[in-house]
Amino acid sequence: MADPRLRLARTPGVGPITYAQLLRRFGDAGAAIAALPDLARRGSGGGGRPPPAVPDERTMAREEARVAALGGRYLFRDDPDYPPLLAEVDDAPAVLIALGDAGVARRPAVAVVGARNASAASCRWARELALDLARGGAAVVSGLARGIDAQAHAGALGAGSEGAGTVAVIGCGADVFFPPENRDLQARVAAEGLLLTEYPPGTDPLARHFPQRNRVIAGLAQGCVVVEAAPRSGSLITARLAGEQGREVMAVPGHPSDPRAQGCNGLIRDGATLVQSAADVLELIRPIDPRASVRAPGMNWAGPPPEDASDAQRRDVEALMGRVPVPVDELVRQSGHPPAAVQMVLVELEIAGRLERHAGGRVSLS
Repeated sequence: MADPRLRLARTPGVGPITYAQLLRRFGDAGAAIAALPDLARRGSGGGGRPPPAVPDERTMAREEARVAALGGRYLFRDDPDYPPLLAEVDDAPAVLIALGDAGVARRPAVAVVGARNASAASCRWARELALDLARGGAAVVSGLARGIDAQAHAGALGAGSEGAGTVAVIGCGADVFFPPENRDLQARVAAEGLLLTEYPPGTDPLARHFPQRNRVIAGLAQGCVVVEAAPRSGSLITARLAGEQGREVMAVPGHPSDPRAQGCNGLIRDGATLVQSAADVLELIRPIDPRASVRAPGMNWAGPPPEDASDAQRRDVEALMGRVPVPVDELVRQSGHPPAAVQMVLVELEIAGRLERHAGGRVSLS
């Protein structure tokens, strides 16, 4: 029988935040699945929208078999092996597929990211930085892309069994190799480190997956180092997400005339820490108290579990919303209703396909 948590996580309209809220409200995934039709009816405002199509057990059993054939396992957010820092992030994936040693993600970690078309000098520097970080006891997290990412993984693997290892987060299925030239590197990470994805086997590397992948990279680590990045690059998205999650944001300075250095120089101008060696990075992420294992961001306050909202509360919250994203805290303040009731209204709207969630705890009507 397929795990009901997997069926709930793979249900359209059930995002990571709603998944967590449903489990807190109903206690287990089976009860949450049974409640979906009624929640969709409430969230549709009487519009008669059909409830979300929950994948059947046969479909999920096929996925589970494919994951097992790859040598992978599932890490659900309430499992003890789920990466602890990532679990603190509000929109952390409900479930990850892991190939390799899940223990790598429990070590102090640093994300090392940068340009795909990086310069030869920066590629070498990233590889040496990752090697020194791994030897210094910090796992290296990156996205297995061309350029800086690939060099970071290769450098960390170069530390061998005495290093802290590396974690690669990909934006496709674990059986898909993207970019193709990193096929051998991906296989090596899965064998010697840890390969993570939130997407089922066979999922293609679509453009919309990579910002989602970046939030996982940022969430796994105590800090994020950007080695080389042009303006508006994906690496800057990872750095921004790291900052929003309370992580250390670090950047390697570059020459002002090099376009590939503009992103890093801009980060430093805006307050990121300038780093020039692994020692600089390790100093920032090591705990102040040596008895502590890591210096981690504070645990998020979960608040009370969601509770059923009245029709009046539902109308009030929906009336405050529009196409412009607004913080959930602002909806609570302006509506005057309990946070637990407001959260349930948002859950109903998302299940009905009428809600979009945005970075920074903001929501809007879709």
